[in-house]
Amino acid sequence: MSKAKFILKEPTAKEETLIYLIYNYNYKRFKYSTGEKINPKFWNSITQRVKETKQFPQYPEFNARLNLIQNGINNAFRKLLNNGIQPNNTNLKEYLEIELSDNIIKPRKITLLNFIDDYIKECEQTKKNATVKSYRTTFKYLKNYAEAKSKDFDFDSVNVEFYNKFLIYLNENKLSVNTIGKHIKTIKIFLNEATERGYNQNLEYKKKKFKVTKEDSDTIYLDLKELEALYNLKLHRFPNLEKVRDLFLVGCYTGLRFSDFTQIKPENILGSKKMLQIRTQKTGEKVFVPLHKVVREILKKYNNDLPKTYTNQVMNRYLKEIAEMANITEVIETSITKGGEVNKSAVSKSQLVTTHTARRSFATNLYLADVPTISIMKITGHKTEKSFLTYIKVSQEQNADKLLNHPFFK
Repeated sequence: MSKAKFILKEPTAKEETLIYLIYNYNYKRFKYSTGEKINPKFWNSITQRVKETKQFPQYPEFNARLNLIQNGINNAFRKLLNNGIQPNNTNLKEYLEIELSDNIIKPRKITLLNFIDDYIKECEQTKKNATVKSYRTTFKYLKNYAEAKSKDFDFDSVNVEFYNKFLIYLNENKLSVNTIGKHIKTIKIFLNEATERGYNQNLEYKKKKFKVTKEDSDTIYLDLKELEALYNLKLHRFPNLEKVRDLFLVGCYTGLRFSDFTQIKPENILGSKKMLQIRTQKTGEKVFVPLHKVVREILKKYNNDLPKTYTNQVMNRYLKEIAEMANITEVIETSITKGGEVNKSAVSKSQLVTTHTARRSFATNLYLADVPTISIMKITGHKTEKSFLTYIKVSQEQNADKLLNHPFFK
């Protein structure tokens, strides 16, 4: 009795692997490469077909091609018998390819834009909503640019010339330098993924000129005196503000991201060691943070069960109000480049305070206190000193004051 089945060449692979047709007949075994490739995570070994999942939207056409191959081998075997020919691997292959030559369903051509569209749908199942949203925004600009500038926009179109013209297009949309940089970075993510999957062979996007644009943002940190001013604020008449202030201070003295310091539970607190243990949401890494006196007092205030937070946007609005109440009102000149134009303005420091200021304050205050950089990075989770130093907001005068105590200047 003859029977056809499909198996993966490398069923435990993390990347795409070939699919083989196995046909057992008359105590013999015929093995044939279908030419199709699939990531094992999308493969159902029981049905021997691609899973019906949004993560792999091409599954109907893909499975249809496998069905055609299975029908093809069955027809080839039957025709050999009908013609009085004893089937063997050689003539089975010949007859199968005749069957497939006229009937095979050609796979859909994967263009840059439909690859990105499919990839974003796949990411909906694996990545956070904020990441998917940023991917969609970049895709929108890229698709609009392609429709406006070129009818045949594809992988080969992404070169240094495209890069320069796309920057002009984004500037015409009045985007800031850093926002443009995020879009370029996301396009590189799309292209890296397409290259790894074998859809793209154009590596122009890896050239130095195809760089992510960036300018120093007017970010701030709060020094120890300003943090003390926040802590000493009497906010019992404003419970909403008091809750936001307390959560923010926990962030300032732990260095955790908003997504982490707002999710601290009693089980994260190692009371015997006066330490906080938490697995970060963004990286999944486990970090240990010594509990500062202020954090211990806030935890005691809430019986180690911190209050539920507001959204990031609501907290940012409240923080500006709280900072003003604490007289954190130094006037700071800010500048941002949008649409190729530099816009400068003078604002109160209180208006620049956000939840992310907490993490930056932690890193800068520890750095100024001569805590070793590697120790701070173990808590903040930075992988490189270069990325870590972007968090350090030290003025030239502060740097000189810090060096005064160095043995070299004694």
